[in-house]
Amino acid sequence: MEEKKYSVEFHGGKGVAFVPLLVFVVVAILCFTVFHVYDMDALAAGSFAGLILAAFLCKDWGKYWGAASGPTGLGAPVSTMMVLIFFTVSMFSKLMSYSGVAQGFVWLGDKIGISGGGFCVFTFLAACIIATATGTSIGTVFACFPVFYPAGLLLGSNPAFMAGAIISGAVFGDNLAPVSDTTIASSTTQTYTKRAGNADIGGVVASRFKYSVVGAAIASVLFGVFGGGGTVANGAEEILQANMDPKGLVMLIPVVVLVVVAMKTRDVFKSIAIGVVLGSIIALIAGLITPKDIISFQDGAMKGFIYEGVSGIMTTVTFTMSLFAITGVLNESGAMDAIVNFFANSNMARTPRGAEACIAFFVIVSTIVLGGNAGSSVVMCGPVVDKIGKTQKLHPYRRANLTDGFANSLPINVPVLSAFLFIGAMVIDGLVENYSFIESVSPVSIAVGTVYPFCLFLVLCFSVITGWGRKFEGEDGKPVKEKPED
Repeated sequence: MEEKKYSVEFHGGKGVAFVPLLVFVVVAILCFTVFHVYDMDALAAGSFAGLILAAFLCKDWGKYWGAASGPTGLGAPVSTMMVLIFFTVSMFSKLMSYSGVAQGFVWLGDKIGISGGGFCVFTFLAACIIATATGTSIGTVFACFPVFYPAGLLLGSNPAFMAGAIISGAVFGDNLAPVSDTTIASSTTQTYTKRAGNADIGGVVASRFKYSVVGAAIASVLFGVFGGGGTVANGAEEILQANMDPKGLVMLIPVVVLVVVAMKTRDVFKSIAIGVVLGSIIALIAGLITPKDIISFQDGAMKGFIYEGVSGIMTTVTFTMSLFAITGVLNESGAMDAIVNFFANSNMARTPRGAEACIAFFVIVSTIVLGGNAGSSVVMCGPVVDKIGKTQKLHPYRRANLTDGFANSLPINVPVLSAFLFIGAMVIDGLVENYSFIESVSPVSIAVGTVYPFCLFLVLCFSVITGWGRKFEGEDGKPVKEKPED
């Protein structure tokens, strides 16, 4: 068979094509594990620096940058689709932040009157819903810790498991929310072979719901059993009273509508547009926002959730563009095919179960190296998973679910590398200054208390081993249970 020709060649062979990726990984490790810098712009800078460095090693500069910006790189349809989704989704996320949905759950928790392990479970479920509504895991962590964590400790909850409940809920939402960056990236990077296009977000969310919910159910039991142990102290009521507003719960209406429309129509842009418009109307009627919160001009600058939605997502967009540029170089140099062939030709990948195991291994290792940053990992791993999964005719939904699911599992719990654990410990240290009853908690202790990623990992492993939920791509891209012969 004639060897495939690639447009991009390097002095030193196709292995040099990995230089931009290696520079990016080194920068990510330095940022997340050495200097504790959690900045997507820094990662993008590392990616573009790697691209410039590798350019000096290529044989044809025009072809090199053409690959980075071309139809298999930055100019790929999946890249532009992802960027458009990011911009529109971010507006909805900012609307939810403006309208105070978290304060609604604080009010609900106070009315229920729970404590100890029960409050830990409630915090986990509240964080799950908040993260699913906003689509931002880190945003959920920063929003929930100052409100739920001090109150939980005063109500007798275990510190490590309270921290773990908040992080677990944030990860749940990151994995399941139709508006999260990992859901968007995992869906748009998985393409069909028997029809045009990529996996629609509505179908992906509907198909992964069972994995997320089973994992959450197991985690809830563990939080209930191990999340208590303390004593109820005075002061919890004051903290809850200062951070509650029942009106925030009405913002669950646009969230539900958005999810239903996304699942019914399989049109993410239609669902987001309806969610933003309906959410704005409800928030205005409920008095949660004013017209100025939508868009306004103050002191020579634009304000409001529409503007902040666009400006706030720019770092993610820039980072995504940098990784797609690297992907273009990997594709046009043959390096991407080399990775895929390594896994696809291995003894393990000769069966659907084996291919899924390869995907799990690749995604988990990549996410650990990237400091538990699931969004970065999904964008980076997506194109490779797409090709590995296609060798066994796995449906795009299945590929997307494995990619996103494993990225949000064990890598979150690696104490020396996970950005989530460091951020959790950092936020708690900030609360120590304001509350005398709060003590610092180590990332290792928080890792033990963050049980949902462990549970999700076990659920997904069960799915891979038994074939639960495994679907193949049938005619016209339809999910089928049996692997097609053709």
